[in-house]
This record gives sequence, structure tokens and C-alpha cells, in this order.
Amino acid sequence: AQIRYTIPEELTRGAFVGNIAKDLGTDVAKLAAANLQVLSDSDSQYFSVNVNTGVIMVSERIDREQLCGQNARCFLHLKLAIENPVEFYRIEVEILDINDNPPEFPSDDVSLRIYELASLGARFPIQPAQDPDVGTNTLQTYHLSANENFNLNVKARTDGGKFPELVLERALDRELRAFHRLVLTAEDGGSPPKSSKMHITIQVLDANDNHPVFDRPSYGARLVENSPLGTLVVKLNATDVDEGPNGDIRYSLSSHNSAALRQIFAIDEQTGEIRVQGNLDFEEATVYEIEVEAKDMGSPTMEEHCSVVVEITDVNDNAPEVILTSFSSSLSEDAPPGTVVAVIHVRDRDSGEQGKVQCHVSPDIPFQLRKDYEHQYSLLTSSRLDREHVAYYNVTVSASDLGSPPLSRHTILPIALADVNDNAPQFEQASYEVLVAENNPVGSVLVTISAVDPDSEQNSRLSYSILRAGGTDPGLDPTRYLSIRPTSGQISTKLPFDYEQTTYLQFHVEVSDGGSPALRNRTLVHVFIADQNDNAPRVHFPRVGEDSTTQLRISPSTAPPALITKVVAIDADSGRNAWLSYHLVEATEPGLFSVALRSGEIRITRALQETDASAHELLVVVRDAGEPPLSTAVTLVVLVEERGPEALQGSEAQGTDGGGLPTITLYLIVSLVLISTVSLVGLAVLGVRCL
Repeated sequence: AQIRYTIPEELTRGAFVGNIAKDLGTDVAKLAAANLQVLSDSDSQYFSVNVNTGVIMVSERIDREQLCGQNARCFLHLKLAIENPVEFYRIEVEILDINDNPPEFPSDDVSLRIYELASLGARFPIQPAQDPDVGTNTLQTYHLSANENFNLNVKARTDGGKFPELVLERALDRELRAFHRLVLTAEDGGSPPKSSKMHITIQVLDANDNHPVFDRPSYGARLVENSPLGTLVVKLNATDVDEGPNGDIRYSLSSHNSAALRQIFAIDEQTGEIRVQGNLDFEEATVYEIEVEAKDMGSPTMEEHCSVVVEITDVNDNAPEVILTSFSSSLSEDAPPGTVVAVIHVRDRDSGEQGKVQCHVSPDIPFQLRKDYEHQYSLLTSSRLDREHVAYYNVTVSASDLGSPPLSRHTILPIALADVNDNAPQFEQASYEVLVAENNPVGSVLVTISAVDPDSEQNSRLSYSILRAGGTDPGLDPTRYLSIRPTSGQISTKLPFDYEQTTYLQFHVEVSDGGSPALRNRTLVHVFIADQNDNAPRVHFPRVGEDSTTQLRISPSTAPPALITKVVAIDADSGRNAWLSYHLVEATEPGLFSVALRSGEIRITRALQETDASAHELLVVVRDAGEPPLSTAVTLVVLVEERGPEALQGSEAQGTDGGGLPTITLYLIVSLVLISTVSLVGLAVLGVRCL
């Protein structure tokens, strides 16, 4: 949207310009809440906006002549920026001229020397007055004081300038009057008008009575801007019918020309050739009007003036300019598509098609340009951003004009993405399996749980903790045995494990990041306890006393291989550590009794004789298969009595414990099978996980 206001120059600070809220048709409170900002195309802030009233006011002195010079119309351009949503309004303020400057001559007094034989109608240029105002307020007319010989002619240039000339209307006679004193008044068209005066003193001289004459009153030329130095503009030709020095002509640039013009063009005083000696820039001036004078060498000299109009043709010699009106170098990665990142103003000092600018960015980045209006673009996000994929963008904005060949300029906008906590931590493994031997030392490290979080800084700072896994025996609290270092995920033991109490432990490790809110993840940890040979076998049958000794009776008629008794032992360990073997270490009568290696059955190996002792002492050792092996010894005293049984069925021991032997054996077999099955399954699972 564009709004235009018109105000005169030189208004006081705080002067009313317009009510933006009223002209936009919006509520004042809405403008205040939308963070209204005023952006000026110029270096000075001439206007300000009261966000509480919506009124635009003058904030600095405005001098139209300083801003726009002699341009017919003078404008100041503003942009109003409103947030939520982002909107821009263009305001054009036209500055009207007031008659605050009178016309001024370069000098209050000027002297002219005119030959008495000057021809009627001869013209004598006078340095013009300058009035920085424009329109009707600028210089409008000249007035010459009453006299008998001279009349005033005002010469109008194509740029609107007015140059006074004295025109000789009546022949001069130096003998009659040697000096003429005139007053030239310059007056503008203001209300009331302003004026200034110049006093002209004319000295009438004798001698040279013919002035140079140009072959045409004015000359025209057309040059391309940036023409090389020394380029010929035009060759002037003037003649003087006098002879000798009075007819010798010298060319020069008139004092009417500005100093800047004199730096651009030079004239050869002998040939009248005008050549380029400075830089021609279409953007600074599209046309030059050169005032040239031709003087003879008479005494006094006589001169003639002519104008040379040089038109400059534009070429595409200015690359577009890219100006950042608003830019944010940091952008949150969760910014939605369509978020405004920068507001860009482009301009090209060339004219026509060469001054039209097109902007674009690479299609391979998640940004796009939107044309808001002529010469202004907004850089927007075009898709979702992901800092973990790309954390930094160098967005190259390319501006190209429509010249041939086109000129372009590339501006790089560095945009860093700010992290948001949008990624949960991820473990390096879905689950962990740990094999640890029982009786492990306290404080030993079992495993280090590791997770990664692609977020940055606080959002990637991880903390680990142990949680009880669902379905775990409530009595097996993992935090009783284990601890975890929160920052590193290192799991170490607090107590030694006892395989006979716990063979397997399962729990969760939870990791959480430092974001707000925090994101979490879990992994399952399996701890398998490996058995060690830390339990010696225990004899369950026959019952023994504190001295590990027991007695039993047999009949002298017991025939081999009768079963005397059976030693039954149990080892709390598992696997090889629970494989038991029975050994007869000592016997009163070697060779009379034997012990089965695996079953522990004690049998008589030959018939008893009268010479054999009536009491036999057997030392039986029960040993496991661990490394190193552990063992237990039991002493059996076998009494040979007439009343004793011939076999185990009639013994007192069997009568007491005969019903328990098969049950104990069954328990041992079942326990061994269960322990072996659990161990095999655990080893199989561990092997599969490792693979």
C-alpha cells in the first residue's frame, strides 16, 4: 500500500504531517501492539510516528533546496514496518517549495568595457542571479534601470535558466559619454516577491569595431556515457572580418559554466575543438549545456557567445545495489515455512530496462524470495528446517538488471539455525548383555551405556539412571547391586553377586536430555551371573555327627556285592562345579569295600571271614569338579554283628531314612536338569546377541 502527503518545507519540529492510523483504516492500539517502525530511504530521520496517536510529525528541519536542488518536484520516501504479521506500507511525502530564498547575483558590482563602434543589437551577457527555489518562487524576471543606450534581453535556456543580456539599442559615443552606470534587478515570483540588485558600470572604448561571429547560434552533440578521454564533442567555427590581431580569434569556455562542467570538457583555444577530459556519467547528468565564447585579439577584445548542448546516452555501467532493510542472522530451526528472514531493497542507477532489477536465490536451499513491490523483496523460508541436517546457510541473493549484457551483484546472507529440543537421545544398542562372575569386587565397572543426541548445547546434555524392568522379581532391585554414573552411563557394582541367590538380573537404563521439556529413551540391560566354585559338597545321607562319623551294622553272612549303604552329597554350585565324585580314601581292610565313583554306593566286595575285624572304618571323600576342586570327607564305621542285617534293607539306618533316599535322588536330578537348562538357555541367548 502507498500513501502520499504534501507539506511545505521549513516546518517546525513536531508539525503535523498526517494520521497514519486514520489513513490506513486501522486502530491506534493495534499499531502500538504491532511494533510500528518508520524506515527512511535517506540518512536522516525527518519524520517520526507517535504510536499512541498514529500521527506522523516532522522531527528535523526540512530544507527542500538541500534535499532536491533544482528538481521540479521533491519527495521523501518512508516505509512503515508492522510485525505480527509483517506488513510494509510505503509513504511518499512531497515537499513543497516556499519563497525563502531571494535571487542573488555573484557580485554586487560588475564592470563592462564596450567599444564605441559596437554594432547596434550587440549583446553583452551579464552573470545571472541564482535562486535555489523552484517553480514560481525561483527567479522569474530581470529589470534594467532606465537609460538611453541599452535594453535588456533575457535568454532562456533549455534547463529553465534565465541569463540577462545587455542589448545595444543606440550607438555609443565615447566622446559624449565615457561611462554608463546601470542597475539590474533580479526578481522572483514569490508572494511577496524577493529581489536583489547589481550595479553595472560600462566603460566605452575606442578601437576594434567588429566582434567574432559563430557560423551558427548553437551547436548540438550526442555522446555515450563513459566515453574515453579525448573524444571530440564538436568543432566550433567563428569568424571576424577584422584583420591582424583584431581578427585573430581565441576560444574559451565561458565563466557561466560551472566548475564541474569545466572538469569534464575542455576547448582548444586555437581550433575551437571541444573534447572530453573527465568522466561522463548519465546518472549524474543527462545533458550538458556548454557556454562558449570567442574573443578576438583586438584592444579592447571583442567576443561572441554560443551554446553547445551535449546529450548523454545511457549505457549499462552500474550493477544493481542490494540494501538490507531488515535482517536476522539467527533463525530457530522450528520456524514455519513463510517466516520472514530479511527485507531487501534493490536499486540500479541506470535508466530504462537497464535500471530494472530482478532478484533470485538458489532453488537448492529452503529459502525463497517474495517480491513485495517495486525494488523490495522479502527473504522467506520455503520449507521445514533441520539444524541437525544443516546448521548454517550462506544464502546468496543475486540481483541482475535487464541490460545487454546484464550486470549482477551477489550478496551473501549468513544464517545460523538455533537449536530446539526436537530429537530424543538414541542408544548405540537396542539392549545390552553383560556376563559377570559371582563374587565380583565392589566398584568394578560392568558396562558403559552410551547414547547420542544430535541436538546441541543444553539440549544434548545427557543424564542416565537405572529403572526396574517390568516383570522383574520385586526382590531383585537393580539399584541394590548396581549404580550408574549420570553423566557417563558407566554401570558399576555396589555389592558382589552370589550365583546361588541370583543368576540373572534385568533392568532398564533411562537417558534424558537437558531440553525443556526433556526427551527420554530407554534400553534393556541383561546381566548374567556366572557361577564360581565357592561351595564345598555337603553330605545329606547318611546322617553324620559333628565329627563327620556315622555307624552302620552288617551281618557276617553278608555276601558280595551287597549294598551296604549309599553316601548322598549335594553341591550348591552348578555345572561342573556341582559334578560330584566319591572316593574311598582309607579303609581298615583294604579291598573289602568299594565306593561307586558317581553314585556313592558302598558295596562289600568279598565274603567276610572269621579273621576279619569286627569293626571297619571307611574314610569317604566327596569331591566336586571345580577349579580348584572342593571336597568333604565322611567316616563310616561298619560293625559286623550277628544281629546285623545282611544288606541295607535291614539296617537301622535304612529303617530310619530308607524312604528318603529315592526322594533326595529325585530332587538332585531335577535340580541338576533345571540348572543345566537355565545355563544353556542363557549361553544361547548371549551367543545370539553377540552375533
